Amino acid sequence: MFKIARKILFLLPAETAHYFTMNILMVLVRVPVLSWLIFPTRRNTQNSFTEVCGIHFPNKVGLAAGFDKNADYLHCLSKMGFGHIEVGTVTPVAQSGNPKPRLFRLPKDQALINRMGFNNLGVDHMVKRLKNRPKGLIIGGNIGKNKATPNAEAVNDYLICLEKLFPYVDYFTVNVSSPNTPGLRELQDKEPLTHLLKTVIQKRDKIASTYSINRPVFLKIAPDMDDAQIKEIAQIIEETKTDGVIVNNTTVDRSNLTSDSPLVESIGAGGLSGLPVYIKANQTLQTMRNHLSPSIPIIGVGGIMNASQAKEKIKKGADLVQVYTGFVYGGIGLIKKLGKL
Repeated sequence: MFKIARKILFLLPAETAHYFTMNILMVLVRVPVLSWLIFPTRRNTQNSFTEVCGIHFPNKVGLAAGFDKNADYLHCLSKMGFGHIEVGTVTPVAQSGNPKPRLFRLPKDQALINRMGFNNLGVDHMVKRLKNRPKGLIIGGNIGKNKATPNAEAVNDYLICLEKLFPYVDYFTVNVSSPNTPGLRELQDKEPLTHLLKTVIQKRDKIASTYSINRPVFLKIAPDMDDAQIKEIAQIIEETKTDGVIVNNTTVDRSNLTSDSPLVESIGAGGLSGLPVYIKANQTLQTMRNHLSPSIPIIGVGGIMNASQAKEKIKKGADLVQVYTGFVYGGIGLIKKLGKL
């Protein structure tokens, strides 16, 4: 049934298909009988509890940021068996993102290319949604800067999102690694990254003392770095007392594609995700694990299309894993399999 539905949906532009599907599912989830029939997965994937940064995750598999940018679909997604869901990337002020079309499928490669550009409705909209979050669901807040904010002032955007979301999410992810916001990856350089993380952690600690609760902070990095850069970031994570790291975001590399070159060239710029990223993502994961203290957790992302690939990431040092493109191509059935890790 899923394969038939996917064939039909793949006739639509990728972004149109995404919102069409999620809006339909949000209607169906409100009908108890249909919800029980359509979403059986959650009943079978809550038996593998894992503690990371003091948070008890019902299983090791999460939904990566970018799928539910505004926390609009949590009541639907919460029934699909994910151990956690990361919402965002969210910015202080709403922004439309890059011009459409900006999301493209490469079916031969089981891959996606996106240049969304942090399109979102702003942090205040997300707060409204999260006030009615599903009970028992672990939610991460992926935070970023507005496109119009210069890098020299970027830290203020992250602090705004941190403060407003603090009561409503379980952990934060600092996103400095999207290739689709001009200059954003420059924040991964040593001085700006150290300043950003120190400031965010200090603000987190101050707010945490007020609420008497903690919110771990993760850093999400790009896979397009050499070993020396990864080692430097590992040192920064330890020095700033950042709680963990998410490895990786999308890549700008196109070297492992089997799709026709004219098609890939016609799509143009953007971050590549899916199966072609798997090897590179695992290499970054392994290098990060080698340079990072064993006590600092890693969430492994990139190219997971089946359970064996998820197990390989855990073997290489990931404490949790996340999927996005694999979910697009594999559906709820993939989450059911991964939930048993």
